[in-house]
Amino acid sequence: MNMEFIEALHELEKGRGISAEILFEAIEAALISAYKKNFGSLQNVRVLIDRLTGEFKVYARKTVTDIVEDPRTQVGLAEARNLDPNYQLEDIVEYEVTPREFGRIAAQTAKQVVVQRIREAERGMIYDEFVNREGDIVTGVVQRYEQKNVIVDLGKVEAVLPAQEQIPGEEYQSFERIKTYVVEVKKTTKGPQIMLSRTHPGLIKRLFELEVPEIHDGIVEIKGVSREAGARSKIAVHSRDQNVDPVGACVGPKGVRVQTIVTELKGEKIDIVNFSIDPQEFVANALSPAKVLQVYPKLNEKVAIVVVPDYQLSLAIGKEGQNARLAAKLTGWKIDIKSESQAIAHNIIPQGQQEYETYAEYGEYEEYSEYDEYVDSDNYQEYQEEQEYQEDIINGDPKPKADNYVETYEEELLSNDDDSLVLEDLPEDLDTLLGSDELPEKPKGKG
Repeated sequence: MNMEFIEALHELEKGRGISAEILFEAIEAALISAYKKNFGSLQNVRVLIDRLTGEFKVYARKTVTDIVEDPRTQVGLAEARNLDPNYQLEDIVEYEVTPREFGRIAAQTAKQVVVQRIREAERGMIYDEFVNREGDIVTGVVQRYEQKNVIVDLGKVEAVLPAQEQIPGEEYQSFERIKTYVVEVKKTTKGPQIMLSRTHPGLIKRLFELEVPEIHDGIVEIKGVSREAGARSKIAVHSRDQNVDPVGACVGPKGVRVQTIVTELKGEKIDIVNFSIDPQEFVANALSPAKVLQVYPKLNEKVAIVVVPDYQLSLAIGKEGQNARLAAKLTGWKIDIKSESQAIAHNIIPQGQQEYETYAEYGEYEEYSEYDEYVDSDNYQEYQEEQEYQEDIINGDPKPKADNYVETYEEELLSNDDDSLVLEDLPEDLDTLLGSDELPEKPKGKG
């Protein structure tokens, strides 16, 4: 060996990223193998390569014993002390046995072992790189189909996307770039084998971490993911900052963040709901987009009976039960969905507790609440007339209302025997409303 060989090893280190020390150890092992094969030696030997000059030496290693049974592997204590007086029993004595040349066969054997060790070193590096990326997302280029499996090039290695891990109905074109989830990395005789997935729920989670800075920074946390690949997914999110809306952060401005993920997943629908430690609230949120009237949980059995409006029953269950299944996976609760009429029939909720039965939206009920406060009041009619009167004033038509006041006043005069009735109870602007400057005279008391 010479300096050119040493330089070649350092070039391999730079080009392929393999440590020169690993290559030196591989060559030393190759030379040991070649020495034993070429010289038919069964003795224990060691090869040492000078890292600077490239020179190598072969040493035979023998164990110091009292009685020598095998001279190829043992040496007597007296003979060993002739070399060095400090040798003791069980010590190892090394003799230099470097041959003048190994020959063509020895060189060929050394070459094969060196190539094999280099390949093993590369495989070991690839395995070490990807074993730490299990559960992570990688971007690769589709190379080809092998039966139903898709081979994806990840740069240094080819990975396998099995048929059962592909999104149903999804087709992959050659040289198409796709994002996949690393499910498993295994060591095999042919090198590391990397299994990918496009259906794993972890893919949704990792895609949101890439697209949403608040999730990457830890402000918003994904609490759970349930998925039916290619159809629909649900994720539960929670914000550690009260000023940050977790759902809004995931959706993004005009929905741009979630739309990027939907595009990557070829149109898969994604529901984003708020996480809650309260099971009633969490189950209600998980059934989004359906509106929930009430949730009745059984904590011991982790079963929740959910009551929804009659017209929302099919929406809550979803196509072939999909919405209910995903909500159950997300929350970890078994969910039994019943319509409002079914719940009343089974005495789950009393008849009197029907909520907003007449209104399609709850907000419509709230609009009438202001007026309902006056229903039981004696002043309700007065309040209603006053409201109508003020509306007429705004519309510029006060005349009809004036007639009402006159009629009311005449009725009071006829029905009231009290002489204390005065015109001061009339509106001050009644003359204007009547279109006349004349007002009835103030009634005079008796006597």
